[in-house]
Amino acid sequence: RKTTYYIAQGRAIRRLVVLYASLEDLVSENDHRYEDQSEDAATLAYVGCQYSPISFLNLSYTQARLSAMWLHQTLAGAAVAARKLQKGADAARGDNTSCLKDMVATWVNQEFRPSPLIKPDDKRSRRFGNNVCGKLLCPAEWDWDQTSVKTGIRNRMSEYIVSENSWPLFLYENYIANRDNLKEGLFKSKLLVLAFKAIFTSPSSAKEVEGDGDGADILENDRRTQWKSDQAKRQVHFALSSISSWRTIDGDFDYEGFWNNVVDFFEDVPGPVTKCRVDKLLEWWTRKIFGMSHREDLTPEIVLQMFVNTLSEQRKALEDAAFDLD
Repeated sequence: RKTTYYIAQGRAIRRLVVLYASLEDLVSENDHRYEDQSEDAATLAYVGCQYSPISFLNLSYTQARLSAMWLHQTLAGAAVAARKLQKGADAARGDNTSCLKDMVATWVNQEFRPSPLIKPDDKRSRRFGNNVCGKLLCPAEWDWDQTSVKTGIRNRMSEYIVSENSWPLFLYENYIANRDNLKEGLFKSKLLVLAFKAIFTSPSSAKEVEGDGDGADILENDRRTQWKSDQAKRQVHFALSSISSWRTIDGDFDYEGFWNNVVDFFEDVPGPVTKCRVDKLLEWWTRKIFGMSHREDLTPEIVLQMFVNTLSEQRKALEDAAFDLD
């Protein structure tokens, strides 16, 4: 039971807490902090985090720290537990890449109808050698339809270095970037929403991305949406590439740097105007995945006018009338 528990916790930490940091480092950091903080104080800090305006990443780290604190107290063989946590973390990443390798090929085939079609079980035909995958992976500042750009990228010329310092076109809504306004449509592509649903809700839920989700509280879910969507962006990029197994560096492209750039886009904002725009983007993502709840708009006055209460009043009136007749 303990083995299953730690593997499951490792999967959750890699998917929801931190993508690249060593799990052993997380446990060591917890041990260091645990020496200076009692369990009661840590628990109070955690409860306070739930309702404070800190980022979801900080909240997730607090959750991981409390889980590691329990591990520190109850398990003598911490190294054994750390290995099981790592096993679960590696399994989560493997599941995601394996799932999306097939599904991204299917989605691209359905939307772009390339000829020949992309084979779900063969990644060698992807990346920049494939015209559709190349267009989706092409940095937004260049026009893939220009022969010079296409040739330069494929030949890995110094003028066309594809790195994590550019936003790939697949991140944009309708796969079109406005070079005069690069934030327009960024992180709103259909591929990203499909990938998010396939990883974090279920593969079957990725069949439909039009409209909003099934209903949830935006304020409750927008920060966890940010974290999960960051993962989806990295996984889609990997699925469009031609490498067959996971590695951090693909040519000149650094996946860890790419992930950090995405996180910085949401977390490192220059001021309140940008913060407002980021919040609106998170709300858009939350609606697409979870839907939107209007329960806060159901005031007592509105509820009184609804048929459940209306019928209740009518039944009471009927009983009162019968009583008066008697």
